[in-house]
Amino acid sequence: MKTSSEEKAIGISLNAPLKLELNADKAMIETVLRNLISNAIKFTPFKGEVIITVEEAENEYLLSVADSGVGIDKVNFEKLFRIDTSYSTLGTNNEKGTGLGLILCKEFIEKHKGKVGLESELGVGSRFYFTLPKT
Repeated sequence: MKTSSEEKAIGISLNAPLKLELNADKAMIETVLRNLISNAIKFTPFKGEVIITVEEAENEYLLSVADSGVGIDKVNFEKLFRIDTSYSTLGTNNEKGTGLGLILCKEFIEKHKGKVGLESELGVGSRFYFTLPKT
């Protein structure tokens, strides 16, 4: 993803503890993070910003990927995570997607007994987040 972020001069920052102890499938969680970061880059304009954050609560971790991108209209929130409705839009550089990445992310996180969600405002950006129980 470094190439695509550099092409758009997007700054990426990470705010996370140095070490997390999770009982999780590494490949699944990497896939979720890769998809969320890739989407953030796709929908963030030139010289935008992506912030990856990990917060620790008593029984879980909250991981989020926030961007300064185009945002999503609230009427489309539910469509993003449902297999029975197709929803995909072009990125800020006309990047294409299948609309399946977030559905897969939701499935992977739910298999880990976590939850997914999003906050977004049109023209301001989006924040996708998920929880993972502590070991």
